[in-house]
Amino acid sequence: MTRDFIHINDFIILVEEASAKTIEIDICRFEEPLIAIAFYGVGDVDLSVKFEQKQKDFHHTRGLALSFYADEKVEFEHTISPDKNLECIVVATALRNLDHLPNQEGEIFAELLEKLVNPSDHYVEGPSFFMTPEMERIVDAIFTNEYIGKTKMMFFRSQITALLSHFFGQLALLQESASKPHHRDKLNQVKDILLSNIENPPSLTELSKQIGFNTTKLKKEFKEVFGVPVFKYLQNERLSSAHKLISEKKATVQEAAWQVGYDSLSSFSNAFAKKFGYRPSQIK
Repeated sequence: MTRDFIHINDFIILVEEASAKTIEIDICRFEEPLIAIAFYGVGDVDLSVKFEQKQKDFHHTRGLALSFYADEKVEFEHTISPDKNLECIVVATALRNLDHLPNQEGEIFAELLEKLVNPSDHYVEGPSFFMTPEMERIVDAIFTNEYIGKTKMMFFRSQITALLSHFFGQLALLQESASKPHHRDKLNQVKDILLSNIENPPSLTELSKQIGFNTTKLKKEFKEVFGVPVFKYLQNERLSSAHKLISEKKATVQEAAWQVGYDSLSSFSNAFAKKFGYRPSQIK
C-alpha cells in the first residue's frame, strides 16, 4: 500500500493506492472535522462508512466522485481484494479554513456543498456522481505519473486544481438540471422505460416520442442529470444486473449476457471488464 499526503494551500490531498492477494481491510479516520471529495480510480474497491451505530456501504466505486463531511468519529473502511484494488484521491479542507481559501473557493464550497458546510451529524454525505471522461483522465494521470520532487508537486497542484474545477462545474450543471422538476420527471420516465426494457430497449427516436422531447434535447438533458449518455446509462445498468446475476449464482456468464440483452459473449465480456476491471468469469 502507498499513502501520500500532500499539502496545497489549505487543502490536504490524500493519494492512496493498494492491491492485495487476499482480502484485506484498510481503515482510516480524520484527525479533525473536514469537508472532502473522494475520487475513485479504476480499482472499484468496496467502501463502508461507519459512525456510531450507522453504516453506509458503497459498491462498484470505479469512477465515483463522492463529497462528504466527516469528523473524528467517522471510520472509512476499504475492502481490498484481488479483484478490487484501491485507487483513491481525497481532496479535503478543514471547516475553519473555508474563509481563507484562495480564489473565492470557500464561496464555491458554501454555495454548492451547503449542507456539508453546516453539518447536522458526524458524517453528512453530499452530492456524488460518476466522473466525466475528462475527470477520469486526470485521476488516471495522477496515479500513473512518474514525476519526482518539486516537479511532482507542481504536477499535482495543476491536476488537483483541474479536477476540482471539473467537479464543481459538473455539480453546478447537475444542480441546475435538478431545478427543472418537469424535465427531471420526464428524464426519470426515460430511465424507467430503459430499465423496464433492458433486454430490448426502444431507440432514441422512440424514447423521444414517448416523452415529447426531440432527440437532441433528450441526449443533452439526460447527460446533464445522470452524468452519462442515454445508452451508456443503459449499458451500465445491464452490466450491473449481469454482475448481480453471476455473483449470486442465479445465471452463468452466458445466461447473464443473454438476459441483459447481449448477443455476443465476447462483446459482453469486454464491456464487463472495461466497467469492473475484471472479466465476468473471474467473479467468485
